[in-house]
Amino acid sequence: MKVQFLDPARTEFMEAVAYYGDQEEGLGLEFSAEVGKALERILRYPEAWPLISKRTRRCRISRFPYGIIYQIRQDTLVIVAVMHLHREPHSWRTRVPRRSQ
Repeated sequence: MKVQFLDPARTEFMEAVAYYGDQEEGLGLEFSAEVGKALERILRYPEAWPLISKRTRRCRISRFPYGIIYQIRQDTLVIVAVMHLHREPHSWRTRVPRRSQ
C-alpha cells in the first residue's frame, strides 16, 4: 500500500517535529519516530482504529497528544492530518470532499 500525505498534513507533521526539536534536543526525532511507528501499525491493520466519520479513521500517536487522521482509498493510505488532539478536532474535515468523509 502506498502512503500519501495531503499537503496540510505534511506541513503539520514538519511543524510538530520542529516544535518538539526546539523544546528539547532529540525530541523532534522521537516524535518523528512515533509517527513512523503509528504509520507502520496503520499499514499492518488499516481498519483497526475507530471511525470518526464514514471513511475516516484516527490512530493516536504514543507519548504525544497527536493523532493521524487517515483514509484508505483503493491501494493508498491517505494521511489527511497529523494533528494535535486538543486543538480544533474537526479542522481536518475541510481537507476532504464531503462525500469522502
